[in-house]
Amino acid sequence: MSIGSGRRPGRVAVIGVGVLGASVAWNLSRQGADVVLIDARRPGEGVTNWSFAWVNASNKTVRKSYFDLNVAGMAAHRELATAIGPDSWWYPSGHLRWADDPAGATQLLERAELLANWGYRVEVLTAAEARRLEPALVMPGEVPVVLYPDEAWVHGRHLVGRLVGQAVAAGAGLRPGCAVCDIGTGSDGGVRTVVLSDGTRLDVDIVVNAAGPSASEVAALVARQLPMRREPGVVTRVGCVQVPIDRVMHAPRIEIRPDGDASVVLHSREIDALIDAGEEVSELARMLHELARNVVPALGDSHIAETRVAHRPIPADGFPSVGAVPSVPGYYEAVSHSGITLGPVIGRLLAAEIVSGKRDAMLADFRPERFAMPTGGR
Repeated sequence: MSIGSGRRPGRVAVIGVGVLGASVAWNLSRQGADVVLIDARRPGEGVTNWSFAWVNASNKTVRKSYFDLNVAGMAAHRELATAIGPDSWWYPSGHLRWADDPAGATQLLERAELLANWGYRVEVLTAAEARRLEPALVMPGEVPVVLYPDEAWVHGRHLVGRLVGQAVAAGAGLRPGCAVCDIGTGSDGGVRTVVLSDGTRLDVDIVVNAAGPSASEVAALVARQLPMRREPGVVTRVGCVQVPIDRVMHAPRIEIRPDGDASVVLHSREIDALIDAGEEVSELARMLHELARNVVPALGDSHIAETRVAHRPIPADGFPSVGAVPSVPGYYEAVSHSGITLGPVIGRLLAAEIVSGKRDAMLADFRPERFAMPTGGR
């Protein structure tokens, strides 16, 4: 069912108030929908707050349709910054990337050429030119450095707070600190109720599953099988008196970005690989900090403030699951890694689908029905 299917507009329960859920709810509330946002935590404090939060399409070249969706996500961020104001959450300062070995540099330049052929803005700099942009960097003198000037980073929790605040001002309900225990369905298999952990039963017509790492558990409440990858990542925030960098950067072995006026965020795929090896989180944070200081020596006086291992919400094939599930009328999914990049565009497209019933061609490769329902589902 959709709001635009000829029936009286019904109530929409958005389960999960990270960047995807908040974006869907904000778009729906602007169109007059009766929305209630539900999250076991406070808005934006789950995986959205522990994402590297890099807005990009340069790392999304595995499938052209996925690249195109991420380019649309970048454009949607720029539009959103105009609509809700950019302060405190939107930082379009670009992205630097380099490698320290010949094979890595070759791969970097090949990707840059591919992206340029796809119409994506890219510049190849010398190390000296890159250091003029970021004087605090230490890097080998001869390596090529790729600059993606249109990329950005986002303060996810601040963005979610802004979207939720405007949705609530437009009439949306908010139920933080409540998990969803059950989703009731009618004789036609369609969504009818949502039961919360505090015992509240809400009558609803539509459920949007934007529950991130818990999306498969929410899907199971309607006997829907949503296979997800297990891919944990460790993110560390370090505090510093003055942030020494202006941009997102991918250095060899370490990813670094600003995080406001007094902290920097660190991540590394190499360190992620140690999570299941049993290393203590504090030791993972120490290793991240050490790697970062090798690239930005000015972080030598910084201190580890917070570290978290977060589970990325990645459907089994690595691509988003967005849209209606035809076998469960009224049930929609908004589940994706790269939620920071894709949140605004998925929010807009899914809200339009719920309101009008029309499916956007941009989501054709990312429909939930590619994951078949198990036999015997309700």
